[in-house]
Amino acid sequence: MANLYKGSEPVPADAVVLFNGKDLSNWHKRGSDDPAGWTVADGYFEVKPGTGDICTKETFGSFQLHVEFWLPLMADCQGQARANSGVYIQGRYEVQVLDSYGLDSKDDDCGGLYKLAAPLLNAGRPPENWQTYDIYFIAPKYNEHGVKTKNARLSVLLNGVWIHHNLNLPQPTPGNMDDNCGEPGPVLLQDHGNLIRFRNVWARPIG
Repeated sequence: MANLYKGSEPVPADAVVLFNGKDLSNWHKRGSDDPAGWTVADGYFEVKPGTGDICTKETFGSFQLHVEFWLPLMADCQGQARANSGVYIQGRYEVQVLDSYGLDSKDDDCGGLYKLAAPLLNAGRPPENWQTYDIYFIAPKYNEHGVKTKNARLSVLLNGVWIHHNLNLPQPTPGNMDDNCGEPGPVLLQDHGNLIRFRNVWARPIG
């Protein structure tokens, strides 16, 4: 596929390109085989409120994910109503997307793992600026009897700054796709009713 990105980072040669800059052919609506209903324009795609979460057709075990996102200015809104979305790793572990610029970040602010961990610091930019997640995920381990022997682990760079490092994930976050943590899963992006934009989305398997 032609690389039509306007992203800030070049795509590595060994990456799986999840958005080609022109359509959402690599995605589908969560919970069905229906096409993703979000809007594509000018090298990015945007949540179309009410159409539902979208998932990649490809699934991943341990992997690196790069995704760039843009938050609208919602000056009349507060808290979770302010430019809300989420990036779910394997469809199970949400890294929150939110306009929480300048706040003392909690587990439900930008970069937080809801109910699990607040970011180490607030590295977010003001709304209406492109921002970048680089997420490194190590899948949980299970033995031949289906018993978990190692928890999942996660490290996250937000705008080039470490906000999580080798974080222990004992269980999925709320809103997850399923609890089948021993199986590969998709990248899931959340429709929370706000006009969040995404671009330059790619993944690289680890191990």
